Amino acid sequence: MIDNPFYSHEFHGDYDLVSIGRLELEEGGVIPDCRLAVATFGTLNEAKDNAILVTTWYSGTHQIWRDAYIGPDHALNPDEYFIVVIDQIGSGLSTSPHNAPDEISMSKFPHVRIGDDVVAQERLLREHFGIETLQLVVGGSMGAQQTYEWAVRFPEKVLRAAPIAGTAQNTPHDFLYTKALVDTITCDPGWNGGEYASNTEVVDGLTRHAGIWAVMGFSTEFWKQEVWRALDFDSKEAFLAGFLEPYFTAMDPNDLLCMAWKWQRGDVARHTGGDLDAALGRITARTFVMPIDEDMFFPVRDCRAEQEKIKTSELRVVEDVLGHLGLFAVAPTYMPQIDAHLAELLGTSV
Repeated sequence: MIDNPFYSHEFHGDYDLVSIGRLELEEGGVIPDCRLAVATFGTLNEAKDNAILVTTWYSGTHQIWRDAYIGPDHALNPDEYFIVVIDQIGSGLSTSPHNAPDEISMSKFPHVRIGDDVVAQERLLREHFGIETLQLVVGGSMGAQQTYEWAVRFPEKVLRAAPIAGTAQNTPHDFLYTKALVDTITCDPGWNGGEYASNTEVVDGLTRHAGIWAVMGFSTEFWKQEVWRALDFDSKEAFLAGFLEPYFTAMDPNDLLCMAWKWQRGDVARHTGGDLDAALGRITARTFVMPIDEDMFFPVRDCRAEQEKIKTSELRVVEDVLGHLGLFAVAPTYMPQIDAHLAELLGTSV
């Protein structure tokens, strides 16, 4: 266990740490006392049937959802719904390599799958809040992977689903891309096989990690149109040094690697012997599949191919020149599209 002040209330605001006890993992490992960071908005009604679950993406926490997606002026309205954002295992706030007990900390942290996150989330919702049914499960990127896992694994609990900028089965391209992200960290001598004393010892690797995100996280149009100027930077180099690099160098390398391993292996078809049609055929939730048109990780064609396998679904393409990192809701045209789609989905009878 090492100290990293980035993973604190100072940077992420209010949240609770909730223990769900011992978590047996799909890969055979165990987290003896799995603790999930949870932020809630709104009030759970007496019937406990007004809950929405939000799942988080790679490197992200509840913070971006609180700041950009949730509020009385948004579809995710805490005046109407009880909104629960659960930070994934490995996020740095929930149980993660850098904050785990010594026997499973750092390089000893067991492999975790998307399914482990969803099993843990279901247990927390049921045992801690008494929630059995969700009006909506929504998440972006790795959160979309969790959204699909929820809809396939617990179809009776999910009334509506909105996977944003993510797929139910990771593609070979995404696996290789994520491998490149992993390699930027593990090739840094300071990584030391995962047994560094501080994230600052791996700053070169984390900086390269940010550089790979610059290439693929933003679209080619983002760079050609110099959209970074609208973010008050005077050059692409200043944008990298002032935004992307500080974002990633504050984080824990092992935590990022834990999430990357999950991302690479996200696949709901493992529930059906590799049959993706059968897996997605289990979904009964009213589903809006919401790719971003300029996304270079999860292009519209990949999302459409999966959406067509879900009987109760529609494809809703979100336009954003930023590409995948449009998820951070920087463009003023992004959230109105998200809110319109989610409001329509929530207004649909199920």
